[in-house]
Amino acid sequence: MLNSSTIDYRPMQESDFVAIITLGNYVHGAGYLNAENLKQWFDKGLKDGLNANFVAYAGQQLVGFRISYSPTMWHTDQWYSPHLWRTDMGNTAYFKCNTVDANFRGYGIGSQLLKLSIFELQQQGAKAGVSHLWRQSPGNSAVKYFTKCGGVLVKDHPDKWYQDSVDGYQCTLCGNDCHCVAAEMIIYFD
Repeated sequence: MLNSSTIDYRPMQESDFVAIITLGNYVHGAGYLNAENLKQWFDKGLKDGLNANFVAYAGQQLVGFRISYSPTMWHTDQWYSPHLWRTDMGNTAYFKCNTVDANFRGYGIGSQLLKLSIFELQQQGAKAGVSHLWRQSPGNSAVKYFTKCGGVLVKDHPDKWYQDSVDGYQCTLCGNDCHCVAAEMIIYFD
């Protein structure tokens, strides 16, 4: 029987990468993660000796992970709207990826991973965290989850992942021609 005491949460380590890539590509689509981009993403969550990336295991099985970028460790592009945020870039983190195995959803794993990440990000100086949520997730569950955790909508971005799909990412809905909408959302930590 699965319960909160049977899940082991800990900071992500490079020894977790193989399992993370497998789970990430299964949940998000082939080509989403590889050793190179995962290492880059992971490193953006390391700051001041703190790690804002976390994993969740049920026994020896990876059942979830959260990748977060520390303040000042990432940059915006056309898919961000910092002029609409109450925080500035210097104290805003980015929630890159939250992934939970479909067989383990509904047990609060994603929420716990987010809480752990927020705590570390606050220690790194973050006052908020922004993310892009997949509007086409089944039942719009990604946006509902983030809203339940305190997230507020900033702006919708159609075709956010189109270039990634052209470059080899296979969206689970659109294949190599992704036109899914990203909901830019932010959680303020105060």
